[in-house]
Amino acid sequence: MSTTETKYKFEGEIECKQGAVRSVRFSVDGEYCLTCGSDRKIKLWNPYKAVTLKTYGGHGDEVMDACPSCDSSQIVSGGLDKSVILWDVSTGTPVRRLRGHAGGVTTVRYNEESSMVISGSRDNTVMCWDIKSKSTDPVQCLNEAKDSISSVRISDHEILSASFDGKIRRYDIRVGQMYSDYMKDAVTCASFTRDGQCIVVSCASDVVRLIDKDTGELLGKFTGHTAKDLCLESSVDCQDTHILSGSEDGKLWVWDLATQKVVAKLSGYRPSKYPTLSINVHPTKNCFLAANGSSILMWSAETNTQS
Repeated sequence: MSTTETKYKFEGEIECKQGAVRSVRFSVDGEYCLTCGSDRKIKLWNPYKAVTLKTYGGHGDEVMDACPSCDSSQIVSGGLDKSVILWDVSTGTPVRRLRGHAGGVTTVRYNEESSMVISGSRDNTVMCWDIKSKSTDPVQCLNEAKDSISSVRISDHEILSASFDGKIRRYDIRVGQMYSDYMKDAVTCASFTRDGQCIVVSCASDVVRLIDKDTGELLGKFTGHTAKDLCLESSVDCQDTHILSGSEDGKLWVWDLATQKVVAKLSGYRPSKYPTLSINVHPTKNCFLAANGSSILMWSAETNTQS
Protein backbone atom coordinates (compact mmCIF):
# COMPACT_ATOMS: atom_id res chain seq x y z
CA MET A 1 0.00 0.00 0.00
CA SER A 2 1.44 3.38 -1.02
CA THR A 3 0.83 6.76 0.63
CA THR A 4 1.54 10.23 -0.62
CA GLU A 5 3.03 12.92 1.56
CA THR A 6 3.20 16.58 0.57
CA LYS A 7 5.90 18.82 1.98
CA TYR A 8 5.81 22.59 1.66
CA LYS A 9 8.92 24.71 1.30
CA PHE A 10 8.94 28.44 2.00
CA GLU A 11 10.64 30.10 -0.97
CA GLY A 12 10.82 33.65 0.36
CA GLU A 13 9.10 36.96 0.99
CA ILE A 14 9.11 40.13 -1.12
CA GLU A 15 8.42 43.53 0.41
CA CYS A 16 6.50 45.17 -2.44
CA LYS A 17 6.64 48.78 -1.19
CA GLN A 18 3.27 49.69 -2.66
CA GLY A 19 1.13 49.95 0.46
CA ALA A 20 -1.20 47.05 1.17
CA VAL A 21 -1.09 44.44 -1.59
CA ARG A 22 -4.69 43.87 -2.72
CA SER A 23 -4.04 40.97 -5.09
CA VAL A 24 -1.23 38.84 -6.51
CA ARG A 25 -1.42 36.97 -9.84
CA PHE A 26 0.93 34.69 -11.78
CA SER A 27 1.39 35.29 -15.49
CA VAL A 28 -0.07 32.67 -17.84
CA ASP A 29 3.30 30.90 -18.16
CA GLY A 30 4.09 31.26 -14.43
CA GLU A 31 7.36 33.09 -15.10
CA TYR A 32 6.23 36.42 -13.63
CA CYS A 33 3.64 37.82 -11.28
CA LEU A 34 1.65 41.01 -10.77
CA THR A 35 0.88 42.80 -7.52
CA CYS A 36 -1.80 45.46 -7.04
CA GLY A 37 -1.36 48.04 -4.33
CA SER A 38 -3.24 50.52 -2.23
CA ASP A 39 -0.74 53.10 -3.59
CA ARG A 40 -2.65 52.99 -6.93
CA LYS A 41 0.17 51.13 -8.68
CA ILE A 42 0.66 47.72 -10.30
CA LYS A 43 4.05 46.02 -10.26
CA LEU A 44 5.42 43.29 -12.52
CA TRP A 45 7.86 40.94 -10.77
CA ASN A 46 10.20 38.06 -11.29
CA PRO A 47 9.12 36.45 -8.01
CA TYR A 48 11.91 33.84 -8.10
CA LYS A 49 14.59 36.55 -8.01
CA ALA A 50 12.54 39.16 -6.09
CA VAL A 51 13.15 41.68 -8.87
CA THR A 52 10.73 44.44 -9.92
CA LEU A 53 10.53 44.55 -13.72
CA LYS A 54 8.02 47.36 -14.26
CA THR A 55 5.67 49.68 -12.38
CA TYR A 56 2.36 50.79 -13.89
CA GLY A 57 0.73 53.98 -12.60
CA GLY A 58 -2.50 55.57 -13.84
CA HIS A 59 -5.35 54.60 -11.53
CA GLY A 60 -6.89 57.33 -9.41
CA ASP A 61 -7.48 55.07 -6.40
CA GLU A 62 -6.47 51.68 -5.00
CA VAL A 63 -5.90 48.93 -7.57
CA MET A 64 -7.92 45.89 -6.49
CA ASP A 65 -7.09 43.31 -9.17
CA ALA A 66 -5.08 42.74 -12.36
CA CYS A 67 -4.75 39.97 -14.91
CA PRO A 68 -2.13 39.31 -17.62
CA SER A 69 -3.18 38.49 -21.19
CA CYS A 70 -2.56 35.04 -22.70
CA ASP A 71 0.54 36.24 -24.58
CA SER A 72 1.76 38.43 -21.67
CA SER A 73 1.77 41.52 -23.91
CA GLN A 74 -1.00 43.29 -22.01
CA ILE A 75 -2.37 43.64 -18.49
CA VAL A 76 -5.90 44.54 -17.47
CA SER A 77 -6.51 46.12 -14.07
CA GLY A 78 -9.48 47.35 -12.06
CA GLY A 79 -9.54 49.94 -9.30
CA LEU A 80 -11.69 51.78 -6.83
CA ASP A 81 -11.63 54.73 -9.26
CA LYS A 82 -14.36 52.74 -11.11
CA SER A 83 -12.14 52.24 -14.16
CA VAL A 84 -10.77 49.23 -16.04
CA ILE A 85 -7.40 49.93 -17.67
CA LEU A 86 -5.56 47.99 -20.38
CA TRP A 87 -1.77 48.34 -20.21
CA ASP A 88 1.03 47.67 -22.67
CA VAL A 89 3.42 45.47 -20.68
CA SER A 90 6.65 46.57 -22.37
CA THR A 91 6.07 50.34 -22.45
CA GLY A 92 4.16 50.56 -19.17
CA THR A 93 1.58 52.92 -20.66
CA PRO A 94 -2.23 52.66 -20.55
CA VAL A 95 -3.67 51.54 -23.90
CA ARG A 96 -7.36 51.97 -23.10
CA ARG A 97 -9.51 53.13 -20.21
CA LEU A 98 -12.93 51.50 -19.89
CA ARG A 99 -15.46 53.45 -17.86
CA GLY A 100 -18.90 51.98 -17.33
CA HIS A 101 -19.07 50.89 -13.72
CA ALA A 102 -20.81 53.12 -11.19
CA GLY A 103 -18.76 51.70 -8.30
CA GLY A 104 -15.22 50.55 -7.58
CA VAL A 105 -13.98 47.65 -9.73
CA THR A 106 -13.03 44.74 -7.47
CA THR A 107 -12.13 41.96 -9.91
CA VAL A 108 -10.99 41.60 -13.56
CA ARG A 109 -10.23 38.67 -15.87
CA TYR A 110 -9.41 38.00 -19.52
CA ASN A 111 -11.13 35.21 -21.39
CA GLU A 112 -9.00 32.40 -22.78
CA GLU A 113 -8.03 34.19 -26.01
CA SER A 114 -7.71 37.60 -24.27
CA SER A 115 -10.27 39.06 -26.70
CA MET A 116 -12.72 39.90 -23.91
CA VAL A 117 -12.33 41.41 -20.45
CA ILE A 118 -14.77 40.57 -17.65
CA SER A 119 -15.00 42.98 -14.70
CA GLY A 120 -16.94 42.88 -11.44
CA SER A 121 -17.78 45.89 -9.33
CA ARG A 122 -19.23 47.26 -6.11
CA ASP A 123 -22.11 48.49 -8.31
CA ASN A 124 -23.41 44.85 -8.23
CA THR A 125 -22.71 44.26 -11.95
CA VAL A 126 -20.43 42.11 -14.08
CA MET A 127 -19.48 43.76 -17.38
CA CYS A 128 -18.09 42.13 -20.54
CA TRP A 129 -15.85 44.25 -22.78
CA ASP A 130 -14.82 43.41 -26.35
CA ILE A 131 -11.28 44.79 -26.40
CA LYS A 132 -10.76 43.91 -30.08
CA SER A 133 -13.39 46.46 -31.10
CA LYS A 134 -13.02 50.24 -30.88
CA SER A 135 -16.09 50.57 -28.66
CA THR A 136 -15.60 51.77 -25.09
CA ASP A 137 -19.02 50.48 -24.01
CA PRO A 138 -19.49 46.99 -22.52
CA VAL A 139 -21.03 44.45 -24.88
CA GLN A 140 -23.00 42.97 -21.99
CA CYS A 141 -23.92 43.92 -18.43
CA LEU A 142 -24.88 41.10 -16.06
CA ASN A 143 -26.91 42.74 -13.32
CA GLU A 144 -28.58 39.88 -11.44
CA ALA A 145 -26.53 40.36 -8.23
CA LYS A 146 -28.06 42.29 -5.32
CA ASP A 147 -24.73 43.23 -3.70
CA SER A 148 -21.07 43.81 -4.59
CA ILE A 149 -19.27 41.37 -6.90
CA SER A 150 -16.31 39.84 -5.06
CA SER A 151 -14.78 37.66 -7.80
CA VAL A 152 -15.14 36.59 -11.43
CA ARG A 153 -13.59 33.56 -13.10
CA ILE A 154 -13.72 32.48 -16.74
CA SER A 155 -13.66 29.08 -18.44
CA ASP A 156 -13.81 28.47 -22.19
CA HIS A 157 -17.61 28.93 -22.20
CA GLU A 158 -18.62 30.12 -18.73
CA ILE A 159 -18.44 33.18 -16.50
CA LEU A 160 -18.53 32.50 -12.76
CA SER A 161 -19.29 35.39 -10.42
CA ALA A 162 -19.46 35.58 -6.63
CA SER A 163 -21.34 38.23 -4.68
CA PHE A 164 -21.79 39.42 -1.13
CA ASP A 165 -25.52 38.72 -1.65
CA GLY A 166 -24.71 35.07 -0.84
CA LYS A 167 -25.00 33.70 -4.35
CA ILE A 168 -22.64 32.40 -6.98
CA ARG A 169 -23.84 32.76 -10.56
CA ARG A 170 -22.63 30.79 -13.55
CA TYR A 171 -23.36 32.10 -17.03
CA ASP A 172 -23.15 29.58 -19.85
CA ILE A 173 -22.24 31.74 -22.85
CA ARG A 174 -22.99 29.00 -25.40
CA VAL A 175 -26.68 28.66 -24.51
CA GLY A 176 -27.29 32.04 -22.85
CA GLN A 177 -28.30 30.45 -19.54
CA MET A 178 -27.66 31.60 -15.97
CA TYR A 179 -27.44 29.18 -13.02
CA SER A 180 -27.22 30.32 -9.39
CA ASP A 181 -26.51 28.64 -6.06
CA TYR A 182 -27.32 30.21 -2.71
CA MET A 183 -24.61 29.83 -0.04
CA LYS A 184 -26.50 31.54 2.85
CA ASP A 185 -23.42 33.67 3.61
CA ALA A 186 -21.62 36.48 1.79
CA VAL A 187 -19.39 34.86 -0.86
CA THR A 188 -15.88 36.34 -1.04
CA CYS A 189 -14.47 34.14 -3.82
CA ALA A 190 -15.63 31.40 -6.19
CA SER A 191 -13.38 29.52 -8.62
CA PHE A 192 -13.44 26.44 -10.82
CA THR A 193 -11.41 23.36 -9.98
CA ARG A 194 -8.79 22.53 -12.62
CA ASP A 195 -10.93 19.74 -14.10
CA GLY A 196 -13.88 22.13 -14.41
CA GLN A 197 -16.26 19.78 -12.57
CA CYS A 198 -16.53 21.60 -9.24
CA ILE A 199 -16.52 25.07 -7.71
CA VAL A 200 -14.56 26.19 -4.65
CA VAL A 201 -16.54 28.81 -2.69
CA SER A 202 -15.17 31.01 0.11
CA CYS A 203 -17.73 32.43 2.50
CA ALA A 204 -17.44 35.17 5.12
CA SER A 205 -18.56 32.68 7.79
CA ASP A 206 -15.18 30.88 8.21
CA VAL A 207 -15.92 28.12 5.72
CA VAL A 208 -14.77 27.08 2.23
CA ARG A 209 -17.24 24.87 0.37
CA LEU A 210 -16.67 22.50 -2.53
CA ILE A 211 -19.78 22.06 -4.65
CA ASP A 212 -20.60 20.10 -7.78
CA LYS A 213 -20.77 22.59 -10.66
CA ASP A 214 -23.78 21.07 -12.40
CA THR A 215 -25.95 19.93 -9.47
CA GLY A 216 -24.92 22.35 -6.71
CA GLU A 217 -24.44 19.40 -4.37
CA LEU A 218 -22.17 20.09 -1.39
CA LEU A 219 -19.14 17.80 -1.70
CA GLY A 220 -17.02 19.11 1.18
CA LYS A 221 -16.63 21.78 3.87
CA PHE A 222 -13.21 23.10 4.87
CA THR A 223 -12.96 24.91 8.19
CA GLY A 224 -10.48 26.01 10.85
CA HIS A 225 -9.31 29.29 9.35
CA THR A 226 -10.87 32.63 10.30
CA ALA A 227 -12.49 35.03 7.86
CA LYS A 228 -13.89 37.81 10.09
CA ASP A 229 -15.83 39.17 7.11
CA LEU A 230 -12.61 39.71 5.15
CA CYS A 231 -12.65 39.19 1.38
CA LEU A 232 -10.53 36.01 1.42
CA GLU A 233 -9.56 34.13 -1.72
CA SER A 234 -9.40 30.36 -2.13
CA SER A 235 -8.25 27.95 -4.82
CA VAL A 236 -7.30 24.37 -5.62
CA ASP A 237 -3.69 23.39 -6.20
CA CYS A 238 -2.67 22.51 -9.75
CA GLN A 239 -3.38 18.79 -9.22
CA ASP A 240 -6.91 19.24 -7.77
CA THR A 241 -5.85 17.41 -4.60
CA HIS A 242 -5.73 20.25 -2.07
CA ILE A 243 -7.83 23.30 -1.20
CA LEU A 244 -6.03 26.53 -0.29
CA SER A 245 -7.37 29.62 1.44
CA GLY A 246 -6.19 32.85 2.94
CA SER A 247 -6.99 33.55 6.59
CA GLU A 248 -7.30 36.37 9.10
CA ASP A 249 -4.47 34.81 11.14
CA GLY A 250 -1.95 35.60 8.37
CA LYS A 251 -1.42 31.99 7.27
CA LEU A 252 -2.13 30.14 4.05
CA TRP A 253 -4.32 27.19 5.00
CA VAL A 254 -4.16 23.91 3.05
CA TRP A 255 -6.68 21.06 3.28
CA ASP A 256 -6.74 17.62 1.69
CA LEU A 257 -9.60 17.78 -0.81
CA ALA A 258 -10.67 14.17 -0.28
CA THR A 259 -10.51 13.95 3.54
CA GLN A 260 -11.20 17.67 4.29
CA LYS A 261 -8.42 17.57 6.91
CA VAL A 262 -6.00 20.44 7.44
CA VAL A 263 -2.57 19.39 6.14
CA ALA A 264 -0.65 22.68 6.50
CA LYS A 265 -0.83 26.24 7.81
CA LEU A 266 1.87 28.01 5.85
CA SER A 267 3.62 31.13 7.06
CA GLY A 268 6.90 32.94 6.48
CA TYR A 269 9.90 33.14 8.75
CA ARG A 270 8.22 35.63 11.06
CA PRO A 271 4.71 35.96 12.50
CA SER A 272 2.40 38.27 10.60
CA LYS A 273 0.04 40.82 12.07
CA TYR A 274 -1.80 41.09 8.74
CA PRO A 275 -4.38 38.74 7.22
CA THR A 276 -3.56 36.71 4.11
CA LEU A 277 -6.18 37.86 1.61
CA SER A 278 -5.15 37.14 -1.97
CA ILE A 279 -3.65 33.83 -3.12
CA ASN A 280 -2.66 32.47 -6.53
CA VAL A 281 -1.46 29.07 -7.76
CA HIS A 282 1.16 28.60 -10.50
CA PRO A 283 -0.51 27.42 -13.75
CA THR A 284 1.47 24.18 -14.10
CA LYS A 285 3.15 23.32 -10.80
CA ASN A 286 2.41 23.45 -7.10
CA CYS A 287 3.87 26.84 -6.32
CA PHE A 288 1.75 29.33 -4.38
CA LEU A 289 1.80 33.08 -3.93
CA ALA A 290 0.00 34.89 -1.12
CA ALA A 291 -0.43 38.59 -0.36
CA ASN A 292 0.06 39.57 3.26
CA GLY A 293 0.11 43.22 4.25
CA SER A 294 2.67 44.97 2.06
CA SER A 295 4.44 41.70 1.16
CA ILE A 296 3.96 38.62 -0.99
CA LEU A 297 5.15 35.19 0.12
CA MET A 298 5.88 32.10 -1.97
CA TRP A 299 5.87 28.37 -1.21
CA SER A 300 6.43 25.26 -3.31
CA ALA A 301 5.02 21.80 -2.68
CA GLU A 302 6.68 18.45 -3.20
CA THR A 303 4.68 15.23 -3.19
CA ASN A 304 6.49 12.03 -2.23
CA THR A 305 4.94 8.60 -2.72
CA GLN A 306 5.94 6.01 -0.11
CA SER A 307 5.17 2.31 -0.41
